[in-house]
Amino acid sequence: MSNIVAIVGRPNVGKSTLFNRLTSSRSAIVDEASGVTRDRHYGKVEWNGKEFSLIDTGGYIVGSEDVFEAEIRKQVLIAIEECDLILFVVDVTVGVSDLDKEVSNLLRKANKKVILISNKVDNNELIYDSNVFYGLAISDSIHSVSAISGSGTGDLLDEVVNSLEFDEQEEEETGIPKIAIVGRPNVGKSSLLNTLIGKEKNIVTNIAGTTRDSLTTRFNSFGYEFDLIDTAGIRKKGKVNEDIEFYSVMRSIRAIENADVCLLMIEATEGVMAQDMNIYNVIIKNKKGVVILVNKWDLIEKSANTAKEFEEIIKQKLAPFTDVPILFISAINKQRIIKALEEAKHVYENRTKKITTSKLNDIMLEVVNQNPPPSIKGKWIKIKFVTQLPTYAPSFAFFCNLPQYVKDSYKRFLENKLREHFDFKGVPIQVFMRKK
Repeated sequence: MSNIVAIVGRPNVGKSTLFNRLTSSRSAIVDEASGVTRDRHYGKVEWNGKEFSLIDTGGYIVGSEDVFEAEIRKQVLIAIEECDLILFVVDVTVGVSDLDKEVSNLLRKANKKVILISNKVDNNELIYDSNVFYGLAISDSIHSVSAISGSGTGDLLDEVVNSLEFDEQEEEETGIPKIAIVGRPNVGKSSLLNTLIGKEKNIVTNIAGTTRDSLTTRFNSFGYEFDLIDTAGIRKKGKVNEDIEFYSVMRSIRAIENADVCLLMIEATEGVMAQDMNIYNVIIKNKKGVVILVNKWDLIEKSANTAKEFEEIIKQKLAPFTDVPILFISAINKQRIIKALEEAKHVYENRTKKITTSKLNDIMLEVVNQNPPPSIKGKWIKIKFVTQLPTYAPSFAFFCNLPQYVKDSYKRFLENKLREHFDFKGVPIQVFMRKK
């Protein structure tokens, strides 16, 4: 079971900076203007051998006429509902504000574990100033950190992993692929599942966001056996005004992390949208197999090259990882549905494929001899050995004398050659350089 941790708080307290620090990235835009984080950012954090998902939300604003701030408020409410742990960030240089009190009141009602973080504690004197936040009555302890310098974040991560539940035993391998059907609201996910299982298990409407919960269905037909994971359910009336796009990503994260292969559905009449790419990037970050299904293809006026041109547009969006099966389907008309299952099974087999060390070395060392890595500062890199690592997703270690000098461009060359010789279509693979 995946763990989701959400960073919440009023604007301009340093949530995005903390996100960047914990995920060791620069993916969130950081700016002194309040409310810069209009959307959410998703990242993976690993600490002491434990891994969890981190969501950076926008700032929480009360009583604002700004439509963006209203959307940010909804995102925070959804994050609170969906996450397993909340990091509530406040600013020690400002002290307790009315907005901090509003957020703390909201969090007390959430019945979720909350870790209170006093940010911008850039010197020891400010540690004592953090005590004022005990007045929020939201936590028995306060973590004083400086997101910019990283001070205090180690102790914070210790408490985060101690507060989450991790399954110490690996899931039993049933040999049955777990296939997640993911995508934006109203692209036809439930229609596809209903078509596959031959009954109306999931309610289908034209209202975006009808699907609310992740359901798993055992599929055994047409010669295939899968566990199909659909982000499906009934939309609650009280949630009709929520940020559906954000909700779809939150639900998709859980479905993706628990799957082997993801069927990412996009809508032919709209093309590849930003939200499609958000979900695609989550799939790739989690090293899951992926098949792109362009649904509602029956609604498109076609010429001789329509599908080919559409596929090229999609691959331009997906770059640099474009070795992905792309199918044009109609869930309603059952067009290419069996082909989608065939591709999902093929991608699953690619993801679980193990290449013998002898075969790897016979082929890849010859590739290296014909196209050796370029010399750096007069030093020649000599790759002596290659092996596949014992990981769930395909990853390979190339042992050489100077691994630090191997450029990313050459690693991509090696990845492309691995794909060319061993067929890893639809599967992200990793190439590591190790010291021989």
